Amino acid sequence: MHAPETFATKKEAEIWLSQVEADLTRGDWRAPDAGAVNFRLYAEKWVKERELAVRTVDLYEHLFRLSIFPTFGALDLDEITAPRIREWRAERLRATQAKTMVAKAYRLVKSILGTAVDDELISRNPCRIKGAGKESAAERRIATVARVDALAEAIGIRWRLMVHLGAYGPMRPEEPAGLRRRDVDPDNMVIRVRIAEPERTNGKRAPGETKSGAGVRAVVLPAFLHKEVRQHLAWIAEKGPDGLVFVGEKGAPFRRTSFGRKWRRARTAAGLPDGFRFYDLRHMGHTLSTRSGATPKDTMVRAGQSSERAALIYQHSDEERQREVASGLDDLVRAEREKHHKGNPAHHNEEPTGT
Repeated sequence: MHAPETFATKKEAEIWLSQVEADLTRGDWRAPDAGAVNFRLYAEKWVKERELAVRTVDLYEHLFRLSIFPTFGALDLDEITAPRIREWRAERLRATQAKTMVAKAYRLVKSILGTAVDDELISRNPCRIKGAGKESAAERRIATVARVDALAEAIGIRWRLMVHLGAYGPMRPEEPAGLRRRDVDPDNMVIRVRIAEPERTNGKRAPGETKSGAGVRAVVLPAFLHKEVRQHLAWIAEKGPDGLVFVGEKGAPFRRTSFGRKWRRARTAAGLPDGFRFYDLRHMGHTLSTRSGATPKDTMVRAGQSSERAALIYQHSDEERQREVASGLDDLVRAEREKHHKGNPAHHNEEPTGT
């Protein structure tokens, strides 16, 4: 072991040595230059070493480029101090209205530096701001059945089934994007979700595993969608067992950008607020399933959510139980439509009329 500096007196050297020996005894000692590792290089290696979903990698690269590397990219790990973290976070909050993105960036930096502590490159994580990584998400919006019907009608025949799968599946947008004709059983009203095909920020699709292991599942649809499923397979879906269920007007695979434009126009036409997202359909599906008698486990299985804690607490939910939930959901939606039609008989047309 070499001292990092020369000492003026033997006494100073002995004090340094005793401090090092005490650190060694406690297991706290590390080489003085251990933290002389460039943060940017360490962070990029940190991402590569983890099995992350492609959309997560895109998010991290976005946060690195816009929020993190401009401040910390040129620094070594041991140069990132608690005061620098506080100043960086305060500056980001002043510079942007997107507080949730600042929280995500802070959480990412904290995780990376936490690994640096585990690697014994730094002695303590400088990210110590209480609550800085928490996101205060706005309360999710819940649409009525009538609003979802209006949204599906306004978005047009090509995409209306996707709206209904989001609400009554309830599916994530990357799940219907990956559906093939062989995944759809219209006779039994079952859709088997096997993969997800999210679209990356570069516009390319990235077929792969669902968000969690529970995402691979059989979704039993409510019976009121039976006619619509059959019509979509006959009129829109590609032919053959491997044919895509959802394709654009020119026969191209689902694109988030083009769907997004249609979504925004249809959302306005249906009278839904500007912030209403496709994921809010899932929230509606959760709520309706619960109202139709589904248990938390039923809802978790139906939505493809995975939770070790829930798996220990909630009872089993098999496909037969999912059929009961779908039946309850069918009754509930039909009743809601009936109430709405009594007030406005001309509002809903069973035959698809959109284009």
